[in-house]
Amino acid sequence: MGKASRDKGKRGEREVAELLRDHGIPARRGVQYAGGNDSPDVVGLDGVHIEVKRSETLALYPALEQALEDARPGDIATVWHRRSGRRWVVVLHAEDFLAVLRASRAGTAA
Repeated sequence: MGKASRDKGKRGEREVAELLRDHGIPARRGVQYAGGNDSPDVVGLDGVHIEVKRSETLALYPALEQALEDARPGDIATVWHRRSGRRWVVVLHAEDFLAVLRASRAGTAA
């Protein structure tokens, strides 16, 4: 991977961390910048593994497989993707989305 590509990836990780902080979640880049490959790209959202892809194209299934392989047992694997000039999108398995939705609705029913 070239330097420009790595730099774009780092910027993407910072953008996602900032987006989460803007929504009250104390997020930061993971420790992969210090050499740890098994860390999520962004940490701070408990129970969620965040894989950031800041690129013009996304190989969806390989990206999700990477997130699944790197996620800790029990964590929800997510891929956060943004191409230039677009908003961030989050990809996860439908079952995981439905579990989050159920948990959210259960929390509001109390």
